[in-house]
Amino acid sequence: MNRALRFSIPLLITLSAVAWPSLSFAMKFANQFTEFELPPQWQCSLEGAEWVCQSTNEAKKKDAIIVLAAKLKGDQDSLDQYLTYLKSAKTFSSPQGKPVKSEAKYAKTININGQAWVDALHLESEVPGFYTRYLATVKQDIGALITYSVNKAKYQQYLDDFENLVRTLKVFRKTGGINAAPQNTSLFQNTQIPTSVSNDTIFPGTNMNVQGGSDQIVTKKPKKNDDILWIGGGAAALLLLALMRRKKQ
Repeated sequence: MNRALRFSIPLLITLSAVAWPSLSFAMKFANQFTEFELPPQWQCSLEGAEWVCQSTNEAKKKDAIIVLAAKLKGDQDSLDQYLTYLKSAKTFSSPQGKPVKSEAKYAKTININGQAWVDALHLESEVPGFYTRYLATVKQDIGALITYSVNKAKYQQYLDDFENLVRTLKVFRKTGGINAAPQNTSLFQNTQIPTSVSNDTIFPGTNMNVQGGSDQIVTKKPKKNDDILWIGGGAAALLLLALMRRKKQ
C-alpha cells in the first residue's frame, strides 16, 4: 500500500467522525407577526394566545423557555412605556406561594434589522432562579413581545443560541386575523408562562404537543458555525480521491 495512503486513511476517518455527527441545524420559526432562528432541536406550539418554544430534548426542557405574544395596540403600547416598565423590578409569587422580586440588569432601546426594540434583562422576573430577557416593540397596530427565560446556572451555555435569535429577529404585520390580545390588556401579562406548561415544578416533564399552528413556517438550514465542518468533510473526501488516483498511476 502507498505510504501516503496508509498514513492518510486514519486521518480521513478521524476527520469524518468529527465533522459529520457534529452537524446541527437551526430552525427558522415564523408566525403572523415575527420570525427568528430557534436554537437547534427546539420547536414551538400555540398555547392559547401565546406561542411557547422549548427544546425537544426532554432532559433540556427545564433549562430554558421562549414565550411570544402580541396584542392590539392600545394607549399603554409604546416603546417609551415598555422601557419605563422594564426598568423597574417586578414582583410575583413563586409556585410555592412565596413573593419574589426581580433584579433589573438593564433596559435599553436597540435596533434589530431596521426595527426599534426595547431590550431588557431581569433576574427572577418570571421564574425563580432564572434570567429572563425581554424584547418588545410596536409594529403598525400591534405590540409584540418575546421573552426567553434561562436557568441562571445555564445562562452562558445558551448565550450564543439566544444571541443568534436576536440577530435574526424580524417583526411584521401580515394582513388578516392574528392571535392577539385585546387593546385593554397588558402585553407583559400575556407572556407569562402558560399554566399548561408550568405546575409544581418550573417546567414539567409533560409530553407537550410541540408541532406549531397552521401559520407556522419551519425550515432547516445549517448553522453558520457548522460551515467549517462541511468544508472539513469535503476536503477529506477530495484528499482520499486524490490519493487513490495517485496509487493507480
